[in-house]
Amino acid sequence: MTLRRVCVFCGSAVGNRPAYAELARAFGREVASRGIGLVYGGGAVGLMGIAADAALQAGGEVIGVIPYGLLKREVGHGGGVEMHVVDTMHERKAKMAELSDGFVVLPGGYGTLEEAVEALTWGQLGIQRKGVVFLDAEGFWGPFLSALDHMAGEGFIRPPHRPMAMHATSPAGALDALAGWEPPAGTQVWLRPEQM
Repeated sequence: MTLRRVCVFCGSAVGNRPAYAELARAFGREVASRGIGLVYGGGAVGLMGIAADAALQAGGEVIGVIPYGLLKREVGHGGGVEMHVVDTMHERKAKMAELSDGFVVLPGGYGTLEEAVEALTWGQLGIQRKGVVFLDAEGFWGPFLSALDHMAGEGFIRPPHRPMAMHATSPAGALDALAGWEPPAGTQVWLRPEQM
């Protein structure tokens, strides 16, 4: 798969460990060094701001998608970002998906997890055929991935769908995983993109 743009989901906070910020910085640089555009939530704060700044400083294309309400509260990124302002959080996620060829998930909280799980759900329902990679630092995603294994073991995630939540420990590994992604064979299309 050719990656023209990659969407990153990540925290609007920096977290308690310096490794999280360094991961976001390294990811932004790696995306730009490969000539891939970065699509993200449009904020200037937290890991999302760090990733965007790193990509911009490395000469990369950065596209932000932010609801007007958040932009108004001054969390929107300033110069260098091509900004799309939308009305709702639902529109934000749909636009980010439309603009990107895959998803990378850095450490974050409720919002990050919700975005990532929705992207996985869209893949499971055949709405989109894009990969989702959880990019780890300090074992952050280990408990969540173990929870997915538990769900699969208990029969709530079908075996072909569990590998949809990929895992990487470096930005290069995450982008390579996305580039090599192939949806599970026989995935049915339950809904069309406009039905999200």
